[in-house]
Amino acid sequence: MIQTQQYVDRIKQHAVRFTHTEELAPIVQAAKSAKYVLLGEASHGTSEFYTTRADLTKQLITKHNFSFIAVEGDWPACFEVNRYIKGQAPEYANAEEVLRSFRRWPSWMWANDEIIDLVEWLYNFNRTHEKQIGFYGMDVYSLWESMEAIVQYLEDIQSPDVAKAKKAFECFEPFHRQAEQYGISAAFYGESCMAEVMDLLKTIQQNRKTYTRDPEASLNMQINALVARNAEAYYHAMVTNGNESWNIRDRHMVEALGFISAYYGAGSKGVIWEHNTHIGDARATDMAEENMVNVGQLTREIYGPEQVYAVGFGTHRGTVIAADRWGEEMEVMPVPEAMPGSWEDMLHQAGAFNQYIMFGPENQDLFRETIGHRAIGVVYHPGRERFGNYVPSRLSERYDAFIHIDKTHALSPHFFHNLL
Repeated sequence: MIQTQQYVDRIKQHAVRFTHTEELAPIVQAAKSAKYVLLGEASHGTSEFYTTRADLTKQLITKHNFSFIAVEGDWPACFEVNRYIKGQAPEYANAEEVLRSFRRWPSWMWANDEIIDLVEWLYNFNRTHEKQIGFYGMDVYSLWESMEAIVQYLEDIQSPDVAKAKKAFECFEPFHRQAEQYGISAAFYGESCMAEVMDLLKTIQQNRKTYTRDPEASLNMQINALVARNAEAYYHAMVTNGNESWNIRDRHMVEALGFISAYYGAGSKGVIWEHNTHIGDARATDMAEENMVNVGQLTREIYGPEQVYAVGFGTHRGTVIAADRWGEEMEVMPVPEAMPGSWEDMLHQAGAFNQYIMFGPENQDLFRETIGHRAIGVVYHPGRERFGNYVPSRLSERYDAFIHIDKTHALSPHFFHNLL
């Protein structure tokens, strides 16, 4: 077992201090040829993670021709952002208005001031460039919203398939948009809507070319149908097998990513924004012992390690937006100093400033020890952090690079409440 001081010394030797995001150019340079650049975060409520990812993303778009951003968010709400930044949504006067589309908890993940800046930048970029950058959600939670979107679109174009879509949607109506209620009914009482959803998905895929001449509208239909199918499976598994529901969710994200990439063409490249637990290779954590997979692992397996560049993020201390319980009101919470002996603690000991490490053949073996790495979710209890917020990780196998921001601050979602 390597002692903490030995690791601190190694970090001092291989980490690079930075003050401004422009100084992260070596990471952008290393990532530029990958098909997918995965940008993580150690929480869903930290301002610096969002702003740093935004700056890296802008560099990848402007300098290296990346085509789209895909995030850990609901497809229907993110598709409204996609319409807005492409000038296809005149009903929204500005980014603040389109971000009102994020109504499902935890809305602060995307309805925040930091994202306003990125959305307006994308809008202005698309106005002045022939190549249109897209913004999409990869998550699986929006079962009802996706079903509504399918029915509405088929009604708008007067498709005969609307009857089949309504039949599938009606199957879910008795559960009053309560995912757990549906999951319990499906898992324990055999009252499942799987057959209806599978039939609808098959029909949509068979008839997708007949719906419209707009390829992106077809993509929208396909992904909403995919969400409906995989969300049904996710909620079914959620009440009986948490590990399997996790796997369904991450496999869905990778499947959705494939559809998005196909829409942009064989040479397209995408930037992915998700929590570290999704973009950092699961095989380098204790998730592997539970037979859990994630986006970082699956994309490396499917496309090859050279086509995926994963960047993890972490912090030593600060503040964060989170909630005490699922569905409860968000609040600004303290992020205590990192637990002694964790990756974050050792980075802080190596220097109380922002720094990054890039992993390669010359130093990978130096950072392969399994050590705790902080992970904060949308539900967080700072006082009990040491009992469940550190993921045992081999850092140089989990990521291709790691960005440590020593002191961080909570997101700024205040505008969202003013618009309700």
